[in-house]
Amino acid sequence: MRTKVAAVLGSLLITTSVFAGTGYSKPANQAAQKQKYVIAFQSSLPADYESIVTKAGGRVLRAIPELGGLEAESDRQDFLSILSGNSGIRAANREMVYKLDEDIAAADGQPVTDIPQDAETYWPYQWDIQRITNNGASYKLETGGTTNADGTVTHKAVVGVIDTGIDAEHPDLKANFLGGMNFVPAGVDASEKGDPYDIKDREGHGTHVAGSIAANGKVKGVGPGLGIRSYRVFAAEGGAPTSWIAAAIVQASKDKVDVINMSIGGYDGISRYTYEGLKYSDVADMILWKRALQYAVSSNVTVVAAAGNEELNLNDSGAVVDYMNQTYGYLGLNFKSAVKEVPGTLPGVINVSSSNKWSTEKIAFYSNYGSTIDVAAPGGDNGPDYDASRNLDERDFHYRTLSTWPTYLEPYFTSNLTSYALLHGTSMAAPKVAGIAGVIKAAHPEYTPAQVQSLIKQSAKDLGKTGQDPLFGSGEASIYYALSR
Repeated sequence: MRTKVAAVLGSLLITTSVFAGTGYSKPANQAAQKQKYVIAFQSSLPADYESIVTKAGGRVLRAIPELGGLEAESDRQDFLSILSGNSGIRAANREMVYKLDEDIAAADGQPVTDIPQDAETYWPYQWDIQRITNNGASYKLETGGTTNADGTVTHKAVVGVIDTGIDAEHPDLKANFLGGMNFVPAGVDASEKGDPYDIKDREGHGTHVAGSIAANGKVKGVGPGLGIRSYRVFAAEGGAPTSWIAAAIVQASKDKVDVINMSIGGYDGISRYTYEGLKYSDVADMILWKRALQYAVSSNVTVVAAAGNEELNLNDSGAVVDYMNQTYGYLGLNFKSAVKEVPGTLPGVINVSSSNKWSTEKIAFYSNYGSTIDVAAPGGDNGPDYDASRNLDERDFHYRTLSTWPTYLEPYFTSNLTSYALLHGTSMAAPKVAGIAGVIKAAHPEYTPAQVQSLIKQSAKDLGKTGQDPLFGSGEASIYYALSR
């Protein structure tokens, strides 16, 4: 199932579903269906954690000892009830799953055909990168690395991208690619063999994100000398459970990346919600998120995340709950209160909203906003005509952001280009800030995550209302201004 949200049709976005294995659709035979769960222990994993799960009628799928948590599956309806009697378990719940939401309405709007495929450079079309680098002036100050005489690059900082993978052979990314890891298990689909090094991008999203950070070819990233590591948590279809993402955060931290980008967003129901009369909460998911983020920050990693694309005021808890019930209520879900956007609103994360090409007063139509926004960055939109009318026929894809696209995938419907694509979303805004964080680390390797975040906010260009505001946070992030301070 592909979840669609009317207000953000036409985007390549991130949404969530609550129940792993069901994709927010009701199983035909719930009693026989295996469900996935997240279990968070009080502190570290006990030595007998496998026995605890087995005796409750489940099986451990993934253990994350660094976080004192694990992923399990069971076909027993009383699995959680049995676990509730174990005092060593802090929380357990059905596992959240994050999904890519793709628009396939190619007939709406007109594909961009005036960007020549054989152009030597696409810099004239990169309004977003031009703006935050001051027309490339920041490259004279710091690129994130040094190109050697033999064409190799000495990387002064590395950004880890937790996403759909990467086209590691893309000519604009190859020199900056440093490896990565796959967290999608075997059997999710026919292509998934469980190879830990299979980070091939089946969707395109991760390759586009990576290009915004560190492309160095026809398109340029924020830091064309930065190193890139890819952590794949999405298959060609379906979602990425919390445990996969949390494990990827741990691995990236162990690999000593300087920055993690997560163009991922969703919602956890912290308090009780019901599904067909049964009570649930996402407390264990939230614990794993917080522990994973704490692990990263304590490993001196700056974490950047997308604010989400539901056009919601994240301060308005009633509006967020209404959105969840309106979107998923027909499936038997009923949310009451305390639904929180993750990971962007959690401590230690730079939460990024999306600015656009044509306005200094309005953010992109789809972008979430609120007091939890730290900064904005160019994520693009469909232009001012569409913003005023919301008529899909008036979308102008020139206002989206151009970056790398897998060389082996068909052109994305917004243009006729191969190997490059025009996309928009907070997914496209976050990597601009991750690239800025990486370049700052290259220039100031001694900076802590708090110092990196502080400089990004202090050097942001003030847009919208003067000072901190719920749309742009501290303003639109700028690597040129950050390096010039």
